[in-house]
Amino acid sequence: MKKKAIVVGATGLIGGFCLQELLKNSQYSQVLVLVRKLLEIKHPKLKQLVVNFDHLEKFSKQLKANDIYCCLGTSRKKSPTPEAYRKIEFEYAFKLARITSQNKADKFLTVSSVGADSSSSYFYLKTKGEVEDVISSLPFKAVHIFRPSFILGERDRRERRPMEAVLEGLLKPLSFLFIGPIRKYKPMAGKIIACGMVNAANNKLQGVHIWEAKMIEDLGT
Repeated sequence: MKKKAIVVGATGLIGGFCLQELLKNSQYSQVLVLVRKLLEIKHPKLKQLVVNFDHLEKFSKQLKANDIYCCLGTSRKKSPTPEAYRKIEFEYAFKLARITSQNKADKFLTVSSVGADSSSSYFYLKTKGEVEDVISSLPFKAVHIFRPSFILGERDRRERRPMEAVLEGLLKPLSFLFIGPIRKYKPMAGKIIACGMVNAANNKLQGVHIWEAKMIEDLGT
């Protein structure tokens, strides 16, 4: 039986690649994207649902699928305060996970960060770690947490981050230096991460799995 997927964050770099991979993957009959504004893309398998993430509970009856892809993310420019950042990175992700687990979704796949740790003194890593903890506690058959470091790739023009472009230009030629203990900090293409997520969703692993750079690369290539 073919599966249904939900993608959140499809306008972002990884989420956009996830959507592309899912639409061409024969194991899925439908891909539902949750958006604030309709995407221009058209596809027979694609279904779009315009939602208010502050009131995601109102859409709970429609949030039914086998596999949930959470690619939410923000930037300091778009979320300048800790409260605004946490709303997107923690609250929205937790709402999505809680609602879909109640709706009996099988797998939840989410993008975190290298170094994520709920006991960290660094707000960004602490928030990422707390998201990992709460999602891992929910009754999914499998939870896949992806912890990339710097993500390479051209973002949608609305999502472009000038400083990231500068860092990408500096780091990409040096990727070969990230070996041994620092391998997990190796820059990685967003498409590889997305492919890894789709491949993880289509394997038979159960329980909680954390994927870091080398593992993501092996999974997504």
